[in-house]
Amino acid sequence: MFFHVRELGIKPGRFDVEVAPGQIDFLDPKVRQLGPLHAVGEAELVSDMLAEIRVSGHVTVQMEAECDRCLEPAACPVDGDFELFYRPIEEGYGEAETNLEEGEAEMGFYEGDGVELNDVLREYVLLALPMQKLCSEGCKGICPVCGQNRNQQPCGCQTVPADDRWAALKQMQ
Repeated sequence: MFFHVRELGIKPGRFDVEVAPGQIDFLDPKVRQLGPLHAVGEAELVSDMLAEIRVSGHVTVQMEAECDRCLEPAACPVDGDFELFYRPIEEGYGEAETNLEEGEAEMGFYEGDGVELNDVLREYVLLALPMQKLCSEGCKGICPVCGQNRNQQPCGCQTVPADDRWAALKQMQ
């Protein structure tokens, strides 16, 4: 669904969509959508002069990503409200370093005549995923010595913590 700036200037665009897995490219092969994504909300033109668009709503989806400790699948449910702002890319953005004004760091930018809803949903879902994705709170991870997944079976490897205070003496040998 595309929200055109001219149409939003007349009236807000409302949406109530269900997006099947595979219709949104999450740009990371380790992140997968398991079931339908349900989104409801609206897009509106906040400022005619700046062509600033606000998209707000609620998203519910079951995502899956690689566990950061053991690399097994980790469930990452997303269920939350969002509010994202977009302005058109002006000449000069992206070509060289530009000083951002206060508030622009939290602003998204669009090219052309408006914003694509799937792009907005991708951005929100990726921002809503936890920084550390775990298959379970008690995940033991992978052994740094032998590579065995410690959740499946213990490996018996002994890791000795290094004492960095003695590192300079070891180099003198």
